[in-house]
Amino acid sequence: MVDVLSQNEIDALLAALSSGEMDAEELKKEETQKRIRSYDFKRATRFSKDHLRSLTRIHENFSRFLTTFFSTQLRTFVQINVVQVEQLPYDEFIRSIPKLTILNIFEAEPLEGRMVLEVHPNVAFAMLDRLLGGTGSSPSKINALTEIETIIMERMFSRALDTLQDAWKTVMDISPRLEALETNPQFMQIASANDTIALISLSTKIGETTGMINLCIPHVVIEPIMPRLSVHHMFVTHKKNKSEEEAEALQSRVSQAKLELVTELGHSQLTVREFLGLAPGDVISLDKAVGDGLQVKVGDKIKFVGVPGTLKGKSAVQITDVLMEGVEEDDE
Repeated sequence: MVDVLSQNEIDALLAALSSGEMDAEELKKEETQKRIRSYDFKRATRFSKDHLRSLTRIHENFSRFLTTFFSTQLRTFVQINVVQVEQLPYDEFIRSIPKLTILNIFEAEPLEGRMVLEVHPNVAFAMLDRLLGGTGSSPSKINALTEIETIIMERMFSRALDTLQDAWKTVMDISPRLEALETNPQFMQIASANDTIALISLSTKIGETTGMINLCIPHVVIEPIMPRLSVHHMFVTHKKNKSEEEAEALQSRVSQAKLELVTELGHSQLTVREFLGLAPGDVISLDKAVGDGLQVKVGDKIKFVGVPGTLKGKSAVQITDVLMEGVEEDDE
């Protein structure tokens, strides 16, 4: 970012130039010199700012889905928000989490590789306490999980991962599946120590208990779909999906529209005297033969040809031919 000088700094700089304390030519030379920036190869940049912004938007939806899910399951106040999305080496992530924590290792087909949803013990045990009928408080001392507690957490977080599928729909359809639940980070190896990961940090509040939920996504897992994480691609995909939804909605509404069908048996001309003299049993001669097809109109357009008959004691028309769409015929 370019530094912006205050008015006092500008005045001091001008005064130094006018008094000779600073040489304008030396300043020009410094500007023309190549600037060197240090680069740490252990912290290789794999995700662009565009990618990180896209991951932020995706997991803001994820945090909302998680909030709804846990609020329903725990029946208490839950608030989850994205606080940071960053890239860092895998070993740095391992060193930053507690030695005893909840690590949900999962896969998300068709992506190849494993990811992890790390839940701080304060949050995890508050959830467990709430599920077992407590107030949702976290114990002062965190102990290893019992077999029953492990099963309860596996079932809860397995269902919670389903919300990740909904959050990623704008990019691709994934099927998250919980593989294992670990408590010791040293027993978890989903990437090499120097591999770059995307770390999505979610601040979590359950009742009065607060903590962090971290989603760790190795770069090698989502590298094949990195182009889909561009803002342009997501915008075009969203626009396309919206257009398809609008077309389906329009087609559904049109298919439910009611149209008037009229079948003409034929035409005949009568004088007013003959018309007034009509009585039951009289026969009117039409301009069509018995074997000629009947014209079936939709609105004022002839669309079908049929033959007369009866169905369950009522007059009916059987469609024998469909005229080509768009062809208009003159009424006789």
